[in-house]
Amino acid sequence: MDGHGVIPFFRDLRRDSADEGLPIRRSGSVLFSFKLDERDPEKHLLRRIDLFVKQALANVHREMAAFYSHTGRPSIDPELLLRMLIVGYCYGIRSERKLCEEVSLNLADRWFCRHDLDDAVPDHSSFSTNRHGRFRDSDLLRDVF
Repeated sequence: MDGHGVIPFFRDLRRDSADEGLPIRRSGSVLFSFKLDERDPEKHLLRRIDLFVKQALANVHREMAAFYSHTGRPSIDPELLLRMLIVGYCYGIRSERKLCEEVSLNLADRWFCRHDLDDAVPDHSSFSTNRHGRFRDSDLLRDVF
């Protein structure tokens, strides 16, 4: 996402001329540019609760800092995990696999989770790893939910 909230989206559209008469093969890219904010209706449930969630998660990074290492590969943002869990709670999605698929496909969910179109959604196993590790030792989940 650039500084103006515009998300560049690339799509493959070049035709391979060696395959004349066969189905079109796509292997290039075209740039689509749009604001994810404009794709999410004003009355959408996630847009309406976002202000409250923002306040509830305001201190999440500070509260969870002690549970994250400063070495090794980067960890998954705890705010992202919590926002994804809120999406699951709002829509009755009980499966973490299904939740990851939903956030991956739905623009409103991506907007709510602060995820760009090209950002990878965490693996479903990240939830159980964090629930049985970091979040177990913290009162964060009890405070939020």
